[in-house]
Amino acid sequence: MEQGKQKQMAEEEALRRYRDAYERERQKNHVLTGKLSDAQLKEAELEERLNRIKGSIFWRMSKPLRSLVHWIQRTRQRLGYYGGPKGIARKLNAKNIERKARAQHGTASFPDAEEAKRQSEFRFPRKITFSILMPLYNTPEKFLRQAIDSVRIQTYGGWQLCLADGSDAEHSDVKKICREYAAKDSRIVYRKLSKNEGISGNTNRCFGMATGDYIALFDHDDVLHPSVLFEYMKAICDKGADYIYCDEATFKGKKTIDDMITLHFKPDYAPDNLRANNYICHFSAFDRKLLEGMQLFRSEFDGSQDHDMILRLTSRAKCVVHVPKLLYYWRSHEGSVAADINAKSYAIDAAKGAVASHLTEQGYKNFEISSTKAFETIFQIKYEIQGNPLVSIVIPNKDHVEDLSRCITSITEKSTYDNYEIIVVENNSATDEIFEYYKKIQDNPKIKVIKYQGGFNYSKICNLGVSKAQGEYILLLNNDTEVITLDWMEELLMYAQRPDVGAVGAKLYYADRTIQHAGVVLALGQHRTAGHSHYRVSSNNLGYMGRLCYAQNVMAVTGACLMMRKTVYNELKGLDENFEVSLNDVDLCIRAWKAGYVNVFTPFAELYHYESVSRGLDDHGEKAQRYERESAAFRTKWKELLEAGDPYYNPNFSLDRSDFALKV
Repeated sequence: MEQGKQKQMAEEEALRRYRDAYERERQKNHVLTGKLSDAQLKEAELEERLNRIKGSIFWRMSKPLRSLVHWIQRTRQRLGYYGGPKGIARKLNAKNIERKARAQHGTASFPDAEEAKRQSEFRFPRKITFSILMPLYNTPEKFLRQAIDSVRIQTYGGWQLCLADGSDAEHSDVKKICREYAAKDSRIVYRKLSKNEGISGNTNRCFGMATGDYIALFDHDDVLHPSVLFEYMKAICDKGADYIYCDEATFKGKKTIDDMITLHFKPDYAPDNLRANNYICHFSAFDRKLLEGMQLFRSEFDGSQDHDMILRLTSRAKCVVHVPKLLYYWRSHEGSVAADINAKSYAIDAAKGAVASHLTEQGYKNFEISSTKAFETIFQIKYEIQGNPLVSIVIPNKDHVEDLSRCITSITEKSTYDNYEIIVVENNSATDEIFEYYKKIQDNPKIKVIKYQGGFNYSKICNLGVSKAQGEYILLLNNDTEVITLDWMEELLMYAQRPDVGAVGAKLYYADRTIQHAGVVLALGQHRTAGHSHYRVSSNNLGYMGRLCYAQNVMAVTGACLMMRKTVYNELKGLDENFEVSLNDVDLCIRAWKAGYVNVFTPFAELYHYESVSRGLDDHGEKAQRYERESAAFRTKWKELLEAGDPYYNPNFSLDRSDFALKV
């Protein structure tokens, strides 16, 4: 009897939760319908006015002048894409730097005879054999010989080259060449397959021949740097790496590796980057123990089999190490993925399937994966938002009624997420207008104003606001921001809900639509504390290797728009009040990272940020002195980390520029 009653109560509770969720969704849809209706009405009114204007005599007579104005505007937009004349100059300078860098990272980086001898005679504390898997299919002779020769000249000699040949009868020269090399070097193992089994099947055949401790994957038409295995041995012996990758470049098909098209300098292991974009790609090597109980390549993901494998193995690995040196040269030629993803269009669906499989294995449900404007295989991932948690938006404010009004109006009128509260922390305002505005906005039950007493200290102000917050999630927001993306809160919340995430930040623009914030890089800028990447580039810019088009891990995000679970904020004891004005947000993010969380920048939450309107720029007088004091304190506190370098910013990039220009 009692069990039946408990079951009935449980069913009633489940039904109640379902009805509550349904009602929340119904109300949200009602709000969205209302906003859509208002927008459509405004659109119709504007269209009617536009038609009246276009029908006028003045409109027809002014056509030549309009054409001239439009030409001027297009020219300005083109200039704006590169950041104006100064931006174009920077672009030209960056190209000159890149040309010099290409020379540094091509054959000029190969060890000379003396260094090659030193590396080949070096004795590591561990004895490791790398089994290099190279599946073959109708490989041109020149490409095949270059690939095999690049293995044979490795300065670390503990390798085995496994060649599984699925070539057809018309390409019997592949077999002849491989047997020629195998006869010269017992470390080369060759097997002719009875049939071509595709990239996954042929690679798995290679793996069946492998006897080494670590497995490495090598395409049959690419080239290895002579020191790549030596560098990987250092990573294994010095750091205990069980998964290793390096930087890479693409080069033109029949030319030498010095004819590099693209140089890809990668971040250290970044799981969110990897889900959105297979940035690791080449040259992966890993402890074969990671494969226990698993296939190497799964044929259902042919075309993106490497992305599938990398996602699975890095999730298992205890120590993923990135060697920040260009050690792999990826040949771009007709029919290769390096040349054109459309050459293998099935790779797009395979990549989405690989990411979906990974996310499912990690416990995520009801996610969405879609291609971005950067590239078909660079993805936007939408995670399911759990429940309908309250978000507490904390906005420090002193005077500036127009800025605050614009900010709050944009939140209330544009946001599709409706379960939020706004806490304005009043800080020594002096104008009557702002207090009149405070009275007005508090008619809205979602908004309250609390008073902070004392001298200006951004950290103390935010910490006070957070202490009064009722929400599970804290959203620090500057009063000089304005919402652009309607689902901005959802885009932040979907990441903040993840237990592995600390801080989440948005993509912020200046009024001219150039980028103000797209993630923070440690030691960037003249003070060598922290700076914003892609600073002042156009909103249309895809970013370095498409980075402005997908969510990614960064060391820090700006406190101008920063979401974090309140439990994490309290765990970290909030903003450090010793940083009164500057670098408190970066310090908070570093402490989150040190505590084991990852921080995320998402370009899919967009706002304007009319930066420093509230308090002015820290570029002269007392403000400059204060910033230098806080910078010095920051450099002292995080000395070791700053010296080690930002793990998400490749050390080959200049710290004097925010546009990923290479050092020379």
